[in-house]
Amino acid sequence: MMEHEDFTSLAGYWNSSDSYQFSPASVIVPVVFSLIFLLGTVGNSLVLAVLLRNRQMGHNTTNLFILNLSLADFFFIVFCVPFQATIYSLEGWVFGSFICKAVHFFIYLTMYASSFTLAAVSVDRYLAIRYPLRSRELRTPYNAVAAMAVIWGLSVVFAGPYLSYYDLIEWESSYICMPGWEEWRRKVMDTSTFAFGYVIPVLVISLSYTRTIKYLWTAVEPLEDMSESKKAKRKVTKMIIIVTILFCLCWLPYHVVILRYLYGDFPFNQATYAFRLLSHCMAYANSCLNPIVYALVSKHFRKGFKKVFSCLLRKKHRNKVHVLHAAHTVPGFEAGSTEVSQVHEENNRCELNPDSLAVPSGSSKHLHLS
Repeated sequence: MMEHEDFTSLAGYWNSSDSYQFSPASVIVPVVFSLIFLLGTVGNSLVLAVLLRNRQMGHNTTNLFILNLSLADFFFIVFCVPFQATIYSLEGWVFGSFICKAVHFFIYLTMYASSFTLAAVSVDRYLAIRYPLRSRELRTPYNAVAAMAVIWGLSVVFAGPYLSYYDLIEWESSYICMPGWEEWRRKVMDTSTFAFGYVIPVLVISLSYTRTIKYLWTAVEPLEDMSESKKAKRKVTKMIIIVTILFCLCWLPYHVVILRYLYGDFPFNQATYAFRLLSHCMAYANSCLNPIVYALVSKHFRKGFKKVFSCLLRKKHRNKVHVLHAAHTVPGFEAGSTEVSQVHEENNRCELNPDSLAVPSGSSKHLHLS
């Protein structure tokens, strides 16, 4: 067990809202976390809807990885953010020991899944751009699904210890969900998490995208394709830089706070409390930023989002018309065939173009990440 002094300081660290009565947090945190939750659930739901409605989604490796990333982000937003918000707005943990362990397990499970998926996407993009023909046998939907299974399997293995890492500790007439391991075990665990969940994936991403950018900038291209190729290069580079920098920036402060506490001098005051709060908000916000990036950079996702919205509105209108039709139908008059044909026609209009979300891996003039 940890020493009393360490326990007291750690309890203050994990429940700073109770220690310092930082009143603005009780208002700011629910608003910020609610915004993250709203954007994350809506954004990732749209991405999932667009991909799952695409009939050719299962034939495209990059779309499968984007689907996997969106699933991880969606699970993180739904199962982690609402509970973590209570740390800053309530005086103690009110959800019991099981939820305490499960929430932190899901935090690291989805973090590992996201970082591993981003690393896999970077390798997939490099192979598709650098070796478009030779990589076809490797970049198959079957191998992509197998890679996704490996990603989640490794994520469970690396995140599994967090089921016992956190526990409820009684402190000043309330319970706090906080690390219960000894200090040396926490150092080993958190250092391993930083290495395998952040450093190694970022190195893989950086190496893959650096080589990709270098190839795109130095590859010899036909004169007639020069203009479109340069546009494609800028689009690919923009997506690469945005995705990589966002992931690095959003998760780095989170790891820095934990490692700084374990290995350095981390005084407990309002400044460090605010930095800790900011680090959590940045890490959590990462799960709602990817859909925004897709919408800003990819015209195909923008079209897909518009299609989903239009289909939802059309479905709502169709249900309303159906209710009115049922209420005013004359007995003995059969209009079923007309209604079915209209519904079938509208469903066809809601089907996404099979090629609209395809990520081509051939000519460089069509390259984009989404």
